Amino acid sequence: MRLVDLTVPIGSDTYSPPSVNQPIGITTHFKEPGFWMVTEITMMLHSGSHVDFTKHYREEGETAEGVPLDRTSGEAVVIDLTPIEPDHDISVADLEAAAPEIHRGDIVLVRTGWTDVAWGEFPRYYVESPACSPEAAEWLAGTGAKAIGFDCFPERSAKQQSYLPSEFVVHHIIGDSGAILMQSLTNLAELPVGSRFLFIGAFLKVTGGEGSPARFLAMLD
Repeated sequence: MRLVDLTVPIGSDTYSPPSVNQPIGITTHFKEPGFWMVTEITMMLHSGSHVDFTKHYREEGETAEGVPLDRTSGEAVVIDLTPIEPDHDISVADLEAAAPEIHRGDIVLVRTGWTDVAWGEFPRYYVESPACSPEAAEWLAGTGAKAIGFDCFPERSAKQQSYLPSEFVVHHIIGDSGAILMQSLTNLAELPVGSRFLFIGAFLKVTGGEGSPARFLAMLD
């Protein structure tokens, strides 16, 4: 069994999406004599690889501590859209041309290659990323997938600093279907296309968290 890490690195030079545009704050604390170190971190729950829950856009939505890991772990398939241009709106035609057979309850990972080439370049990573059209989000939700992941920043409205909650359409469509939205995956080129594999999406159980930092992994035979 081979583990493939699908998670981006984060640090003090990592910025959150444009809506808040905040860097991760890292402060180290030491005690003497000898060596003893503790690191304090301040970050948005949506910085780096993360999962989004319906509380992100709905007042009565679900939060991290109430979502079991089997909602973000299980058999997965890749929809390989590469090569794809920056700022491209992923369409239903794009998905239909590339999608393997998808079973209800699968985890679907949409590969654009964007995170592999642009992660760490802020704000370019967000504002030039391929996005998911509402129609494509409806198509993905209609597969019955229990979790849908992107190696890009799929919400076009969120590329702007200012937008209305009603414009958060990809989150609404995917979340309201019962699927979990996963963002900023990387390294999807290491995964098989056309065959199934085991995916693990482990996230922090943040009480009341509308999202959570995640460690995404694939287990390949």
